[in-house]
Amino acid sequence: MDNRIKKLTALVETKFLGLYDAEYKNRKGEDRHWVIASRKNLKTLKEQFFEGKKAKQDAVIIAALHKEAKKIVCIRQFRIPLNDYVYELPAGLIDGDESIEVAAKRELKEETGLELISINHEKTKENVYASAGMTDEAAAIVFCSCQGEISKDYMEADEDIEPFLLSQEEAKKLVTSEEKLDMRAFLTLQAFVELGEKLF
Repeated sequence: MDNRIKKLTALVETKFLGLYDAEYKNRKGEDRHWVIASRKNLKTLKEQFFEGKKAKQDAVIIAALHKEAKKIVCIRQFRIPLNDYVYELPAGLIDGDESIEVAAKRELKEETGLELISINHEKTKENVYASAGMTDEAAAIVFCSCQGEISKDYMEADEDIEPFLLSQEEAKKLVTSEEKLDMRAFLTLQAFVELGEKLF
């Protein structure tokens, strides 16, 4: 790895997010500073940047096909930074040493009430980044199938989520609408419109 970061300083650290000043050299060897948002604490980041420790996945994003309905699982969630609702795939942070599989099963149940049946490990992808210019948050996109009835009974108090299922035609209407969409959901829904069940 071409390690250009020379020094890392915590600006603020909270339970779920920290801001860090990274002192680095640009391609011309000039000293510069960059602010990084991270799910990791300062100790963990320093181990990764300066000691070569492998980074862990921070979150799971769940691309799930409902087995009986043959529809993709989607959610509409209120997000504080937007002060509005946005369409997303079910997702969440990995707790402690949880595996990707356990986290995906737990988050799908919490946000939708649905039961994860099986994961397509060939299509599941780790180390996916949504905004690498701002954050090092690493996610795994988990392609899976699920079953059961949609329910809000398992959500946490701070979650304001409307779970639902989308057919290919409904997904097409959503991706061509003026609604706010998470970029990962947008790309996955577009692929579902084109490929249907083959996506999973």
